[in-house]
Amino acid sequence: MQMHIVPERPGDFAAIENLMDVSFGAGRAAKTVYKLRDGVPHDMALSFVALEEGAAESEMRGSIRYWPILIGAARTPAILLGPLAVDPAHKGRGFGKALMRHSLAHAKAQGHKIVVLVGDPEYYNPFGFTREQALALALPGPVEERRFLALALEPGALDGVSGMIQLALPPRRSVRRSAA
Repeated sequence: MQMHIVPERPGDFAAIENLMDVSFGAGRAAKTVYKLRDGVPHDMALSFVALEEGAAESEMRGSIRYWPILIGAARTPAILLGPLAVDPAHKGRGFGKALMRHSLAHAKAQGHKIVVLVGDPEYYNPFGFTREQALALALPGPVEERRFLALALEPGALDGVSGMIQLALPPRRSVRRSAA
């Protein structure tokens, strides 16, 4: 197997959507974390796909995306990891872990300090995510508490950070009207 992690390309959208449906089911959009993605584009600089070189062509085996969020009244910037999706037929082959290592290294290099996610602690704890780091944070909807995790990419980045996680909507463009 030859695995390659490459930036998500515009032409990958349909394949990623299909991968997420197969991995998480059609009801995935009803989850709380999707409220934090509504109307906000994912960060293309932190969106990657895992490809496996085959006999004829590369095949997508996994995908990871991040979304900008804000925390609490101080509106502390952070990123929301997810979804991390791996083709169920290829789980356990290292695609997800490679996507995690690659994307977290890029996030840190780009100056991001806080990463939040909802996922299985057994999978994400080895990457440094813990429930303890998310105790002062809240989500705008129901979530299984043990699965609400955070990671400070820079030591102390979560010190004093608390409150509700909210959408990081792109700034609205103001329209200047000329006096007639």
